[in-house]
Amino acid sequence: MSELKKIATREGYGATLVELGAKYKDLVVLDADLADSTRTGKFKKAYPERFIDCGIAESNMAGVAAGIATTGKVVFMSSFAMFAAGRAYEQVRNSIGYPRLNVKIGATHAGISVGEDGASHQCNEDIALMRTIPGMVILNPSDDVEARAAVVAAYEYKGPVYLRFGRLAVPVINEREDYRFEIGKGIVLKEGSDVSVFATGLCVTAALDAAKLLEADGISAEIINIHTIKPIDEDLVIASAKKTGRVVTVEEHSVIGGLGSAVCDVLCEHHPLKVKKIGIQDVFGESGPAIDLIKKYGLDAESIYKQIHAVVSEK
Repeated sequence: MSELKKIATREGYGATLVELGAKYKDLVVLDADLADSTRTGKFKKAYPERFIDCGIAESNMAGVAAGIATTGKVVFMSSFAMFAAGRAYEQVRNSIGYPRLNVKIGATHAGISVGEDGASHQCNEDIALMRTIPGMVILNPSDDVEARAAVVAAYEYKGPVYLRFGRLAVPVINEREDYRFEIGKGIVLKEGSDVSVFATGLCVTAALDAAKLLEADGISAEIINIHTIKPIDEDLVIASAKKTGRVVTVEEHSVIGGLGSAVCDVLCEHHPLKVKKIGIQDVFGESGPAIDLIKKYGLDAESIYKQIHAVVSEK
């Protein structure tokens, strides 16, 4: 899908905050001294009176967000995923999650594709962390269209939401008239009969490209976009697994605690079968160009194709 235009999902995040700010006066945005990178700087420029830079103090920012939310405001707090989910975990859990406040966490620069910033900034564990917080909704959009829709859905949802955005520009694959975003509902992007591939975030495009390579080998892969990891679309997961009998998950996140684990939780209870989890193994990332890292860690289309092919070829 190299012919498609490419836009980082963080761009859609910043642009949509501005659009929502024009419609809703109760929207407040916080950032931790990264407004240019997270793209919340766009909101700051448009509505400076409703923007607060909390400085490099993410844990405090979570507390500030919680306090403002108790006054009836809808708060979006933003930083890199490593800091929003990692450094501020305790405050997100206790100050936002426990009282189920109306705070939305816009976490950018997630995953291995942060690139040259290296392991200290490549948060491959954020979904796992947020999944453990009761009542936390987790949205991981696959492109700019989905990112914009996810921000709107997060604003409309009453309660805490974790939104995962990337630094790397990715192809726009959802630009169609019938596109509809709904929290908790996955989307079948390609029907298939031999294997079900559940993908999320930037890996959705790679999974679609891998499916094209599989078709050349006579393998029909069903590609499902799981933009909501919690609550996951249990009915769709079960139905697709029953249809094909083989399941593969693909994510730019650790294979521990992310999409793969969420799918396994569903299938273990309702339709047990073997699941192949493609993602970051039990390792830290490293510094390097994003595209090179994606290939090295097996998340490019060719690598995904080979791993799915191996699953289908098993006796």
